Amino acid sequence: MRAKRSAGHKKRNMILMIFSVALILPLYFGWSTAAPKGTSYSSPPSSVSELNLLYDLTYMKEEELIHEQRILDEQLQMIREAEDFIVADIFLYNDYYDTKKYQFPNSTQRFTDALIAQKQKQPDLKAYVITDEINNSYGSVLNEQFQQLEENGIDVIVTDLSKVRDSNPVYAGYYRSYIRHFGLGTEGWMKNPFGDNGPEVNIRNYLRLLNFKANHRKVLITDNGAIVSSSNPHDGSSYHSNIAFQFSGEAVNYLLEAEKAVAAFSGTEIRDVEYKYNESDLRADTEVQVLTEDKIKDKILEMIKGTEEGDRIDLGMFYLAHREIIKQLILAADRGVEIRVILDANKDAFGFEKNGIPNRQTAAELVKKSDNKVQVRWYLTHGEQFHTKVIAVYKGEEVVLIGGSANFTRRNIDNYNLEADVMVTIKKEDPLAKEFQDYFDRLWENRNGTYTAEFSEYADESLWKILIYRIQEKTGLSTF
Repeated sequence: MRAKRSAGHKKRNMILMIFSVALILPLYFGWSTAAPKGTSYSSPPSSVSELNLLYDLTYMKEEELIHEQRILDEQLQMIREAEDFIVADIFLYNDYYDTKKYQFPNSTQRFTDALIAQKQKQPDLKAYVITDEINNSYGSVLNEQFQQLEENGIDVIVTDLSKVRDSNPVYAGYYRSYIRHFGLGTEGWMKNPFGDNGPEVNIRNYLRLLNFKANHRKVLITDNGAIVSSSNPHDGSSYHSNIAFQFSGEAVNYLLEAEKAVAAFSGTEIRDVEYKYNESDLRADTEVQVLTEDKIKDKILEMIKGTEEGDRIDLGMFYLAHREIIKQLILAADRGVEIRVILDANKDAFGFEKNGIPNRQTAAELVKKSDNKVQVRWYLTHGEQFHTKVIAVYKGEEVVLIGGSANFTRRNIDNYNLEADVMVTIKKEDPLAKEFQDYFDRLWENRNGTYTAEFSEYADESLWKILIYRIQEKTGLSTF
């Protein structure tokens, strides 16, 4: 009898051990994923022969809604002038949205048509589009635009997100261990989460979505130069306010190498593309660095920590939530640094109403802990988003601008998402520095239009929302 009880006890212990291993081991996989080779990249300071600031703005002027658009037009012009190669890395590249409620420009198809037209015009053109699986609704079938590109000899590379670090590790560990083996399937019966005109999806697609992983870059490179942007050629994003840097010269080569790395770990070697530039036509007193993933954070923190009384920081951001950056902004304000912050109020997302997390909570913290020395204004949106991601540091006779795809959040700059920014160092008297200052002052002071509102307009110190934000930022259980 005792032998039977002992055998039963051992069996229960064995089952418990197996269950415990099955429960705990996936957490290890979720927390320990390594970054792919070639990511987390910082180029040497390099020269450029041309450097332009581009931006899109949506705002009210005399009771009329104005859409001031430039970035997509410049991207299309670059495509039309390409003769040797095009490499694009685009996060949102689809035409899905709620067509019953909204009507947007066909930005995705315009971008697609331009690529196809140029490939037909230049049959030897090497063209690659790197993208995120969100555009296939996390399924296995390419969306309509990607199919058109492939049919016309343009290679579409869907980023292998299984190689990217898990930003939502608690869930992703279990997904890696158990769920992914069931595949994605091709048949759907459920509503597409991104729009009523998107293909139907299945439960496996939704389960893959919950990993909250992304190649979030917005890059275009041709034999004539590059654009690094916060803007997507995506129908539902057409009216967002964004910013971009357009440049040519040595820095483009470093950006191209960073993109080749993403293609390589996703299964495609881009060997037939080489960028050449004129070394005799360089911009004076200008340095540009290409930054990806957590190297973006490193430079931002370095620049903020290096400020002192009399310096200034201007920050425009869609999502601001990174704990160390918030801390350093408060410390800089205490040192006498002038800090101006323009934030999206986090109230609009493709037809859905948001609850203000995280920006309203971080704004409240910045204002309160700095004794109102950090000045915050809200960009006034009208269904679209203030999707800009840029910081400017004015120190002595130098101005440093860092901008591109990266929000200032754990997911974006702690080496989880794939991100691409450029860091531009110029003299204070440089026309580009003055142009950026004019841009920021225009929004801050509501020059020739209504762009921003005072902090009190969307101030929110809800303890419950602060708790939610802090948990989400710490664990990755969120979309920001």
